[in-house]
Amino acid sequence: MRSPAVFLDRDGTINEEMGYINHPERFIILPKVVEAIKFLKAHKFKVVVVTNQAGVARGYFPEGLIERIHKLLQAHLKSKGTCLDAIYYCPHHPNALVPEYRKDCPCRKPRPGLVYKAVKDLNLDLDRSYVVGDRFTDIELAHNLGIKGVLVLTGYGKGELEYIAPKHPLRPHFIAKDLYEAACWIVKDAHSDR
Repeated sequence: MRSPAVFLDRDGTINEEMGYINHPERFIILPKVVEAIKFLKAHKFKVVVVTNQAGVARGYFPEGLIERIHKLLQAHLKSKGTCLDAIYYCPHHPNALVPEYRKDCPCRKPRPGLVYKAVKDLNLDLDRSYVVGDRFTDIELAHNLGIKGVLVLTGYGKGELEYIAPKHPLRPHFIAKDLYEAACWIVKDAHSDR
């Protein structure tokens, strides 16, 4: 039986948005994130992070730092009795300063490559899955996948809603104040579809 998933953006959705996270001490998890992940997992969703991390391509920090931060994130979640099912990231950028990361990558959101990899690796039911993020690139990702997208008002969310949304052709299926409210809406929406 394939599981539905919630694909989460990282910066601004799980942790405070502060530009490029170039040191572990700058990685600060937002309130109620642990509760949101626990709630989704209790309702049989896989919870998967899909994140663009072009700081590597821009030469701001080595790729190993991303792995280090993700290990810290998983360790924190584990200490609270939960975990992410997987984390996928794209370190590339078409205008990268670091030549080996200069790539117009099919995994860079809003392109769906990271999600397709997760679907294959984790045997996910994409049709019953959702995307949550604080940018319209996340809403575009959901649209490109043919699934529902939720915009959270943490991170860049409030500014995206005020300045990007009025001229953007796509609309989120729901606007949530944070990841926990997004999780509650997703669970309710998933049950209403049955």
